[in-house]
Amino acid sequence: MIVIVIGLLAGSLLGYLIALIAAAFPHWGAGGLTIVSCFNAVPVVALAPVIINWTRDVSSDVAFRSMVAKCIVVMIFCTATMSINAFRGLTEVKPFSEDLMRSYAANRFTVFWKLRLPNSIPYIFTALHVSVPLAVITAVVSEYFAEYIIGVGRMIRENIVTAQYATAWAYIIVACVLGIGMYLISILLERLFLRKHK
Repeated sequence: MIVIVIGLLAGSLLGYLIALIAAAFPHWGAGGLTIVSCFNAVPVVALAPVIINWTRDVSSDVAFRSMVAKCIVVMIFCTATMSINAFRGLTEVKPFSEDLMRSYAANRFTVFWKLRLPNSIPYIFTALHVSVPLAVITAVVSEYFAEYIIGVGRMIRENIVTAQYATAWAYIIVACVLGIGMYLISILLERLFLRKHK
């Protein structure tokens, strides 16, 4: 659960920052979004072992470096979803809105604060609806390759190896319930924030 929350928050913040840079500097910002999207095309099964090998020198504590590796994997997959959706929200504003801001002689910061940022809020929640289940799946799959034997994904693997299929299915159900629960929380947050936005 901690891995999912940390990876989701870090990936969402990083993705929004990338979208801000891409919206502020559109000439080379599109290239940055393409690179981020390429990471999302890499399967979790291929990326997780590589990240786990890269983070072996982070700490001598196996539990800590396994958690760091899993958080990085979740963060990478959540970053792409957030950056693409947030970029759309920051750039796809109504043309007459920008014309109106120009007629008021608004500077770039005012246009961002009063127009682009509020326009991106629904897109942020759209990205979160995709990122939340993706974060759960990514965390579970990356635990298959983790050094430290803990977590739902590792328990699924251990119980399948020892032919404890009933226990493995129980852990799979726990992972499904966790993903559905977090998705429902994201829907409640959307309704709470967008009620004022509308």
